[in-house]
Amino acid sequence: MPQPASGSVDLEELRSLLAVTFELPPAEVTDDAQFAEDLNADSLAVLEIVTRLEDRYGVAVSDEEFTNVTTLLSVRELVRRKLAQA
Repeated sequence: MPQPASGSVDLEELRSLLAVTFELPPAEVTDDAQFAEDLNADSLAVLEIVTRLEDRYGVAVSDEEFTNVTTLLSVRELVRRKLAQA
């Protein structure tokens, strides 16, 4: 899959990626839904998100970097930051 331009991260693509991971309809993955509290994500789901992000965007995400990533919008910001560093 082609890499997006630096800073170009499609929110709906991320929403779909998270929806698949959480096994939810995309409409339930709102911009500010908290992964643990609102979407019932566990540590395994979070690990799967990191793996999917690394595969899709070609970035490396450490556990520490993902610690404060708890919403769709924060995932997009993390990926944008990582792509800008690449």
